[in-house]
Amino acid sequence: MVQKAKILLVDDRPENLLALEAILSALDQTLVRASSGEEALKALLTDDFAVILLDVQMPGMDGFETAAHIKRRERTRDIPIIFLTAINHGPHHTFRGYAAGAVDYISKPFDPWVLRAKVSVFVELYMKNCQLREQAALLRLQLEGGGGGKAAIGDAKEPAGLLAELSARLAAVEEQAEALSKQLDDESADAAAVATAAHLERKLTGLRRALDALEPGTGNSPSVSSQN
Repeated sequence: MVQKAKILLVDDRPENLLALEAILSALDQTLVRASSGEEALKALLTDDFAVILLDVQMPGMDGFETAAHIKRRERTRDIPIIFLTAINHGPHHTFRGYAAGAVDYISKPFDPWVLRAKVSVFVELYMKNCQLREQAALLRLQLEGGGGGKAAIGDAKEPAGLLAELSARLAAVEEQAEALSKQLDDESADAAAVATAAHLERKLTGLRRALDALEPGTGNSPSVSSQN
């Protein structure tokens, strides 16, 4: 059963958080509130998030400083950040947002449909990556061999049957990733989203090669590594 993705909403004003929740509730994902940069960093210590919506103007640690901390942490540096701001100081201010690691910079008031569409793209990419990690974990168990690995997958399935099952699951993820890439192309999506989709496809290609090498008669013993 696929778990819901978590979306972190960071804003010091409760009414803004309430508005974001109303806009994003249609995505049917888990929305987590943070009323300050410090509270956001604390939430990121324990939970994984698909995307962060981060207000720029906050007392104490502002959005830029919060983003800098997020990007310095190995655990969180790859989480997409969408900056939300009620002010516009021109190109320099926008550039500062992108330099801090944001994938997008949206001025308030924003179009709820546009914001929801942008967030949904990153949620979908996150879910595909979760599926990919699951397939890689199953493959590693098979490569390790032994009773423990087989039992964890399904009580000593025959290797050929296990490979067929893994291949079928991977094919389903590949099909979804291909459809997502086409959707991004059609919608002229942000460069960061396109790059993330390409990164996912490279991982899928590597996993497919490893599975193919396990087929009888190949004579190869592949190793599964995490590609960055």
